[in-house]
Amino acid sequence: MNNKILIILAAILLLQACSDDGASRSAVAPVVLTNAETMSVKSVDVDSYYVTSGTVTSDHRVSISSRISGYIRKLSVREGDRVTKGQVLVRVDPVNAKQALVQAEASLAEASSDLKRYELLYKEHATSKQQLDRVRLRYKVARSQAAQARNQLGYAEVVSPVNGVVVEKRLSKGDLAQPGAAILTLEDPASLLVKTYVSEQYVSGIHTGDNVQVEIPSMKRAVGGTVRQVVEAADAISHQFLIKIALQDDPAVHPGMYAQVGFSVGVRRALLAPTAAIVERAGLNGIYVVDAKGIAHYRQVRTSRNGESEKYSGSTTEILAGLHDGDLIAWAGDPALQTGMTVQAKK
Repeated sequence: MNNKILIILAAILLLQACSDDGASRSAVAPVVLTNAETMSVKSVDVDSYYVTSGTVTSDHRVSISSRISGYIRKLSVREGDRVTKGQVLVRVDPVNAKQALVQAEASLAEASSDLKRYELLYKEHATSKQQLDRVRLRYKVARSQAAQARNQLGYAEVVSPVNGVVVEKRLSKGDLAQPGAAILTLEDPASLLVKTYVSEQYVSGIHTGDNVQVEIPSMKRAVGGTVRQVVEAADAISHQFLIKIALQDDPAVHPGMYAQVGFSVGVRRALLAPTAAIVERAGLNGIYVVDAKGIAHYRQVRTSRNGESEKYSGSTTEILAGLHDGDLIAWAGDPALQTGMTVQAKK
Protein backbone atom coordinates (compact mmCIF):
# COMPACT_ATOMS: atom_id res chain seq x y z
CA MET A 1 0.00 0.00 0.00
CA ASN A 2 2.80 2.39 0.91
CA ASN A 3 4.53 1.58 -2.38
CA LYS A 4 1.42 2.58 -4.33
CA ILE A 5 1.24 5.92 -2.47
CA LEU A 6 4.89 6.60 -3.26
CA ILE A 7 4.37 5.83 -6.97
CA ILE A 8 1.38 8.22 -7.14
CA LEU A 9 3.31 11.03 -5.40
CA ALA A 10 6.21 10.57 -7.81
CA ALA A 11 3.91 10.82 -10.80
CA ILE A 12 2.34 14.04 -9.47
CA LEU A 13 5.77 15.61 -8.92
CA LEU A 14 6.84 14.63 -12.46
CA LEU A 15 3.74 16.24 -14.00
CA GLN A 16 4.30 19.45 -12.03
CA ALA A 17 7.90 19.61 -13.22
CA CYS A 18 6.87 19.22 -16.86
CA SER A 19 4.18 21.88 -16.47
CA ASP A 20 6.59 24.36 -14.87
CA ASP A 21 9.13 23.78 -17.64
CA GLY A 22 6.53 24.43 -20.40
CA ALA A 23 5.31 27.60 -18.69
CA SER A 24 8.83 28.92 -18.38
CA ARG A 25 9.45 28.25 -22.08
CA SER A 26 6.20 29.94 -23.16
CA ALA A 27 6.91 32.98 -20.98
CA VAL A 28 9.94 33.77 -23.10
CA ALA A 29 8.35 34.75 -26.46
CA PRO A 30 10.69 34.83 -29.42
CA VAL A 31 11.62 38.31 -30.73
CA VAL A 32 10.69 38.78 -34.42
CA LEU A 33 12.72 41.52 -36.10
CA THR A 34 11.51 43.28 -39.25
CA ASN A 35 13.27 45.81 -41.44
CA ALA A 36 10.81 48.55 -42.40
CA GLU A 37 10.51 52.09 -43.65
CA THR A 38 9.94 54.50 -40.77
CA MET A 39 8.97 58.12 -40.46
CA SER A 40 7.98 60.53 -37.72
CA VAL A 41 4.81 62.30 -38.81
CA LYS A 42 4.76 66.08 -38.47
CA SER A 43 2.00 68.59 -39.05
CA VAL A 44 2.69 70.72 -42.13
CA ASP A 45 1.08 73.59 -44.03
CA VAL A 46 -1.13 72.34 -46.87
CA ASP A 47 -3.44 74.01 -49.34
CA SER A 48 -7.05 74.04 -48.30
CA TYR A 49 -9.46 73.21 -51.10
CA TYR A 50 -13.10 73.87 -51.76
CA VAL A 51 -14.34 70.87 -53.75
CA THR A 52 -17.37 70.88 -56.02
CA SER A 53 -18.87 68.28 -58.32
CA GLY A 54 -19.57 68.68 -62.01
CA THR A 55 -19.97 66.96 -65.35
CA VAL A 56 -17.62 66.67 -68.28
CA THR A 57 -19.20 68.14 -71.41
CA SER A 58 -18.03 69.08 -74.88
CA ASP A 59 -17.41 72.71 -75.69
CA HIS A 60 -18.43 71.95 -79.26
CA ARG A 61 -21.94 70.48 -79.37
CA VAL A 62 -23.65 70.20 -82.77
CA SER A 63 -27.29 69.51 -83.52
CA ILE A 64 -27.79 67.64 -86.82
CA SER A 65 -31.00 68.31 -88.74
CA SER A 66 -32.33 68.08 -92.30
CA ARG A 67 -32.93 71.10 -94.52
CA ILE A 68 -35.75 69.39 -96.39
CA SER A 69 -38.88 67.55 -95.37
CA GLY A 70 -39.07 63.82 -96.00
CA TYR A 71 -39.05 60.36 -94.51
CA ILE A 72 -35.70 59.08 -93.23
CA ARG A 73 -34.52 56.23 -95.46
CA LYS A 74 -31.12 55.66 -93.84
CA LEU A 75 -29.80 56.39 -90.36
CA SER A 76 -26.79 54.16 -89.76
CA VAL A 77 -25.39 55.63 -86.51
CA ARG A 78 -26.47 55.43 -82.89
CA GLU A 79 -25.44 56.79 -79.50
CA GLY A 80 -21.76 56.31 -78.77
CA ASP A 81 -20.66 55.94 -82.39
CA ARG A 82 -17.70 58.02 -83.55
CA VAL A 83 -18.16 59.91 -86.80
CA THR A 84 -15.78 61.81 -89.04
CA LYS A 85 -16.18 65.14 -90.77
CA GLY A 86 -17.96 64.67 -94.11
CA GLN A 87 -19.41 61.27 -93.22
CA VAL A 88 -23.01 60.71 -94.40
CA LEU A 89 -25.19 60.36 -91.32
CA VAL A 90 -28.75 60.57 -92.64
CA ARG A 91 -30.46 60.09 -96.01
CA VAL A 92 -33.92 61.59 -96.45
CA ASP A 93 -36.35 60.56 -99.20
CA PRO A 94 -36.51 63.80 -101.25
CA VAL A 95 -39.97 63.34 -102.82
CA ASN A 96 -41.04 66.95 -102.27
CA ALA A 97 -37.65 68.26 -103.37
CA LYS A 98 -37.84 66.22 -106.61
CA GLN A 99 -41.30 67.57 -107.36
CA ALA A 100 -40.12 71.10 -106.68
CA LEU A 101 -37.17 70.58 -109.02
CA VAL A 102 -39.42 69.27 -111.83
CA GLN A 103 -41.69 72.32 -111.47
CA ALA A 104 -38.76 74.72 -111.33
CA GLU A 105 -37.11 73.25 -114.42
CA ALA A 106 -40.43 73.40 -116.30
CA SER A 107 -40.83 77.04 -115.37
CA LEU A 108 -37.23 77.70 -116.43
CA ALA A 109 -37.77 76.02 -119.80
CA GLU A 110 -40.92 78.11 -120.38
CA ALA A 111 -39.18 81.33 -119.32
CA SER A 112 -36.20 80.54 -121.57
CA SER A 113 -38.49 79.95 -124.55
CA ASP A 114 -40.36 83.22 -123.88
CA LEU A 115 -37.10 85.13 -123.60
CA LYS A 116 -35.85 83.89 -126.96
CA ARG A 117 -39.17 84.74 -128.57
CA TYR A 118 -39.31 88.26 -127.14
CA GLU A 119 -35.71 88.94 -128.07
CA LEU A 120 -36.60 88.18 -131.70
CA LEU A 121 -39.71 90.33 -131.48
CA TYR A 122 -37.68 93.17 -130.01
CA LYS A 123 -35.17 92.97 -132.88
CA GLU A 124 -38.09 93.23 -135.30
CA HIS A 125 -39.51 96.18 -133.27
CA ALA A 126 -42.62 94.14 -132.55
CA THR A 127 -42.46 94.60 -128.77
CA SER A 128 -41.30 97.23 -126.32
CA LYS A 129 -38.10 97.32 -124.31
CA GLN A 130 -40.19 97.32 -121.11
CA GLN A 131 -41.93 94.10 -122.09
CA LEU A 132 -38.58 92.43 -122.92
CA ASP A 133 -37.16 93.46 -119.54
CA ARG A 134 -40.11 91.86 -117.77
CA VAL A 135 -39.55 88.60 -119.66
CA ARG A 136 -35.82 88.69 -118.84
CA LEU A 137 -36.60 89.22 -115.18
CA ARG A 138 -39.01 86.28 -115.17
CA TYR A 139 -36.28 84.13 -116.76
CA LYS A 140 -33.75 85.13 -114.06
CA VAL A 141 -36.24 84.28 -111.33
CA ALA A 142 -36.99 80.89 -112.91
CA ARG A 143 -33.28 80.14 -113.27
CA SER A 144 -32.68 81.04 -109.63
CA GLN A 145 -35.60 78.86 -108.49
CA ALA A 146 -34.29 75.91 -110.51
CA ALA A 147 -30.81 76.29 -108.97
CA GLN A 148 -32.36 76.46 -105.51
CA ALA A 149 -34.41 73.31 -106.20
CA ARG A 150 -31.29 71.46 -107.31
CA ASN A 151 -29.50 72.56 -104.13
CA GLN A 152 -32.43 71.37 -102.03
CA LEU A 153 -32.21 67.98 -103.67
CA GLY A 154 -28.56 67.80 -102.60
CA TYR A 155 -29.65 68.20 -98.97
CA ALA A 156 -31.19 64.72 -99.05
CA GLU A 157 -27.85 63.53 -97.61
CA VAL A 158 -26.91 65.00 -94.22
CA VAL A 159 -23.18 64.87 -93.48
CA SER A 160 -21.28 65.44 -90.26
CA PRO A 161 -19.69 68.91 -89.98
CA VAL A 162 -17.14 67.76 -87.38
CA ASN A 163 -15.26 64.78 -86.01
CA GLY A 164 -17.26 63.75 -82.98
CA VAL A 165 -19.34 61.27 -81.03
CA VAL A 166 -23.09 60.72 -81.30
CA VAL A 167 -24.53 61.52 -77.88
CA GLU A 168 -28.22 61.69 -78.70
CA LYS A 169 -30.48 60.15 -81.36
CA ARG A 170 -33.96 61.66 -81.56
CA LEU A 171 -35.34 60.10 -84.74
CA SER A 172 -35.05 56.69 -86.38
CA LYS A 173 -35.34 55.22 -89.86
CA GLY A 174 -38.87 55.75 -91.18
CA ASP A 175 -39.55 58.87 -89.12
CA LEU A 176 -40.48 62.12 -90.85
CA ALA A 177 -37.65 64.65 -90.86
CA GLN A 178 -38.64 68.30 -90.74
CA PRO A 179 -36.39 71.26 -91.61
CA GLY A 180 -34.64 72.47 -88.47
CA ALA A 181 -35.82 69.58 -86.27
CA ALA A 182 -32.87 67.82 -84.60
CA ILE A 183 -32.19 64.25 -85.68
CA LEU A 184 -28.83 63.66 -83.95
CA THR A 185 -26.60 65.49 -81.50
CA LEU A 186 -22.81 65.30 -81.80
CA GLU A 187 -20.08 66.32 -79.39
CA ASP A 188 -16.45 66.95 -80.24
CA PRO A 189 -14.34 65.03 -77.66
CA ALA A 190 -11.26 67.09 -78.50
CA SER A 191 -12.61 70.18 -76.72
CA LEU A 192 -13.86 69.11 -73.29
CA LEU A 193 -14.74 71.20 -70.29
CA VAL A 194 -16.25 70.70 -66.84
CA LYS A 195 -19.28 72.66 -65.75
CA THR A 196 -19.59 73.08 -62.00
CA TYR A 197 -21.28 75.43 -59.54
CA VAL A 198 -19.59 77.19 -56.61
CA SER A 199 -21.01 78.91 -53.58
CA GLU A 200 -21.19 82.70 -53.52
CA GLN A 201 -18.82 82.50 -50.52
CA TYR A 202 -15.93 81.40 -52.76
CA VAL A 203 -16.69 82.83 -56.21
CA SER A 204 -14.79 86.08 -55.55
CA GLY A 205 -11.56 84.09 -55.19
CA ILE A 206 -11.92 82.26 -58.52
CA HIS A 207 -10.63 83.97 -61.66
CA THR A 208 -10.32 83.18 -65.34
CA GLY A 209 -6.98 81.48 -66.01
CA ASP A 210 -6.65 79.85 -62.56
CA ASN A 211 -5.19 76.35 -62.64
CA VAL A 212 -7.29 73.71 -60.87
CA GLN A 213 -7.14 69.96 -60.33
CA VAL A 214 -10.03 67.96 -61.72
CA GLU A 215 -10.51 64.51 -60.22
CA ILE A 216 -12.28 61.88 -62.33
CA PRO A 217 -13.33 59.24 -59.74
CA SER A 218 -13.90 56.53 -62.35
CA MET A 219 -10.32 56.99 -63.58
CA LYS A 220 -8.87 57.30 -60.04
CA ARG A 221 -6.59 60.13 -61.11
CA ALA A 222 -6.54 63.87 -61.66
CA VAL A 223 -6.56 65.86 -64.89
CA GLY A 224 -5.22 69.38 -65.19
CA GLY A 225 -7.71 72.14 -65.88
CA THR A 226 -7.92 75.90 -66.31
CA VAL A 227 -10.81 78.16 -65.38
CA ARG A 228 -12.14 79.39 -68.73
CA GLN A 229 -15.19 81.33 -67.64
CA VAL A 230 -16.82 82.57 -64.45
CA VAL A 231 -20.46 83.32 -65.12
CA GLU A 232 -21.06 86.31 -62.87
CA ALA A 233 -24.76 85.73 -62.41
CA ALA A 234 -25.95 83.39 -59.66
CA ASP A 235 -28.69 80.84 -60.07
CA ALA A 236 -31.86 82.36 -58.63
CA ILE A 237 -32.71 79.23 -56.63
CA SER A 238 -29.36 77.80 -55.44
CA HIS A 239 -27.48 81.15 -55.37
CA GLN A 240 -24.48 79.39 -56.89
CA PHE A 241 -22.30 80.53 -59.77
CA LEU A 242 -21.51 78.53 -62.91
CA ILE A 243 -17.80 77.91 -63.54
CA LYS A 244 -16.51 76.45 -66.83
CA ILE A 245 -13.15 74.67 -66.71
CA ALA A 246 -11.21 73.72 -69.85
CA LEU A 247 -9.55 70.30 -69.52
CA GLN A 248 -6.17 69.21 -70.78
CA ASP A 249 -6.35 66.81 -73.70
CA ASP A 250 -6.77 63.27 -72.34
CA PRO A 251 -8.13 60.45 -74.53
CA ALA A 252 -9.44 58.62 -71.46
CA VAL A 253 -11.85 61.44 -70.54
CA HIS A 254 -15.27 61.37 -72.21
CA PRO A 255 -18.34 63.63 -72.14
CA GLY A 256 -20.79 62.75 -69.39
CA MET A 257 -18.18 61.63 -66.83
CA TYR A 258 -18.61 62.70 -63.22
CA ALA A 259 -15.87 65.06 -62.00
CA GLN A 260 -14.74 66.74 -58.78
CA VAL A 261 -13.00 70.11 -58.95
CA GLY A 262 -10.72 71.43 -56.19
CA PHE A 263 -10.35 75.22 -55.86
CA SER A 264 -7.52 76.42 -53.61
CA VAL A 265 -8.98 78.68 -50.88
CA GLY A 266 -6.13 79.02 -48.38
CA VAL A 267 -3.56 77.22 -46.19
CA ARG A 268 -3.99 75.13 -43.00
CA ARG A 269 -2.09 72.64 -40.81
CA ALA A 270 -2.48 68.91 -41.38
CA LEU A 271 -0.86 65.54 -40.61
CA LEU A 272 0.26 63.79 -43.79
CA ALA A 273 1.43 60.19 -44.02
CA PRO A 274 2.72 58.17 -46.97
CA THR A 275 -0.15 56.50 -48.76
CA ALA A 276 1.91 53.30 -48.86
CA ALA A 277 1.87 53.18 -45.04
CA ILE A 278 -1.92 52.84 -44.87
CA VAL A 279 -3.19 49.29 -44.43
CA GLU A 280 -6.81 48.45 -45.21
CA ARG A 281 -8.54 45.73 -43.20
CA ALA A 282 -12.23 44.92 -43.54
CA GLY A 283 -12.87 48.31 -45.12
CA LEU A 284 -11.10 50.19 -42.32
CA ASN A 285 -7.76 52.00 -42.59
CA GLY A 286 -4.89 51.60 -40.17
CA ILE A 287 -1.17 52.33 -39.70
CA TYR A 288 1.57 50.56 -37.76
CA VAL A 289 2.86 52.85 -35.00
CA VAL A 290 6.21 52.13 -33.33
CA ASP A 291 6.38 52.69 -29.55
CA ALA A 292 9.37 53.83 -27.48
CA LYS A 293 10.67 50.23 -27.23
CA GLY A 294 10.62 49.80 -31.02
CA ILE A 295 7.56 47.51 -31.01
CA ALA A 296 5.00 47.87 -33.81
CA HIS A 297 1.30 48.27 -33.00
CA TYR A 298 -1.53 48.38 -35.51
CA ARG A 299 -3.72 51.46 -35.00
CA GLN A 300 -6.89 52.41 -36.87
CA VAL A 301 -6.93 55.86 -38.46
CA ARG A 302 -9.40 58.06 -40.31
CA THR A 303 -8.19 59.48 -43.61
CA SER A 304 -9.32 62.25 -45.90
CA ARG A 305 -7.80 61.25 -49.21
CA ASN A 306 -9.85 62.82 -52.02
CA GLY A 307 -12.49 63.76 -49.48
CA GLU A 308 -15.05 66.52 -49.58
CA SER A 309 -12.66 69.36 -48.81
CA GLU A 310 -9.06 68.31 -49.53
CA LYS A 311 -7.05 66.89 -52.41
CA TYR A 312 -3.48 65.67 -52.40
CA SER A 313 -1.13 63.85 -54.69
CA GLY A 314 -1.32 60.08 -54.70
CA SER A 315 1.89 59.74 -52.60
CA THR A 316 0.49 61.27 -49.40
CA THR A 317 -2.74 61.03 -47.45
CA GLU A 318 -4.10 63.28 -44.74
CA ILE A 319 -4.76 61.61 -41.37
CA LEU A 320 -7.74 63.16 -39.64
CA ALA A 321 -7.76 60.96 -36.53
CA GLY A 322 -5.68 58.18 -34.98
CA LEU A 323 -2.22 59.78 -35.17
CA HIS A 324 -0.52 62.59 -33.30
CA ASP A 325 2.24 64.98 -34.18
CA GLY A 326 5.56 63.17 -33.62
CA ASP A 327 4.26 59.59 -33.83
CA LEU A 328 6.72 57.15 -35.44
CA ILE A 329 5.10 55.01 -38.12
CA ALA A 330 6.41 52.03 -40.09
CA TRP A 331 5.55 50.32 -43.36
CA ALA A 332 6.94 48.01 -46.05
CA GLY A 333 8.32 45.57 -43.50
CA ASP A 334 10.47 42.56 -44.39
CA PRO A 335 9.02 40.24 -43.18
CA ALA A 336 5.56 41.79 -43.32
CA LEU A 337 4.67 43.96 -40.35
CA GLN A 338 2.54 42.54 -37.53
CA THR A 339 1.68 43.80 -34.10
CA GLY A 340 4.40 42.87 -31.59
CA MET A 341 7.30 42.85 -34.05
CA THR A 342 10.45 44.75 -33.26
CA VAL A 343 11.05 47.33 -35.99
CA GLN A 344 14.47 48.12 -37.34
CA ALA A 345 14.64 51.06 -39.76
CA LYS A 346 15.80 50.28 -43.27
CA LYS A 347 19.11 51.86 -44.21
